[in-house]
Amino acid sequence: MQMDKNSYKKYADARAKKSPCAKNCVCAFLYGGLICVIAQGLKELYMMFLKEEDASTLVSVTLIFLAALLTGIGIFDRIAKHAGAGTLVPITGFSNAVASSALDAKGEGFVLGVGAKIFTIAGPVILYGITAGAVYGVIYYIVTLIMQ
Repeated sequence: MQMDKNSYKKYADARAKKSPCAKNCVCAFLYGGLICVIAQGLKELYMMFLKEEDASTLVSVTLIFLAALLTGIGIFDRIAKHAGAGTLVPITGFSNAVASSALDAKGEGFVLGVGAKIFTIAGPVILYGITAGAVYGVIYYIVTLIMQ
């Protein structure tokens, strides 16, 4: 059976499960907010013992560690199934991307597996994040020169 692109698109769209957009948005908002509340609580706790700058750094390290740990023991994916984009609060999502790539490649060895493929998902994020930051920095610099 041959189908052109439009026929196949109609066929696939008719059979695809519809996503509950409003529910997904609410869940992402609530879970993402919960992650941020936990981070703020950690910061307040750490500030009892450290300066604010050091406490903020330690919060980032803690969130990265917890996301990687939860990914490694299989809990992060179950949370993400319900939270959706809420778990992609940048630091936890990035940690999950790196940890899951490493777990997927561990069977191929440390050098050709983990070493070569650990940034498969996170690599483009790093590349385009740095590139966008550089472009925005140049634009900001030019605008400040013009505004003087």
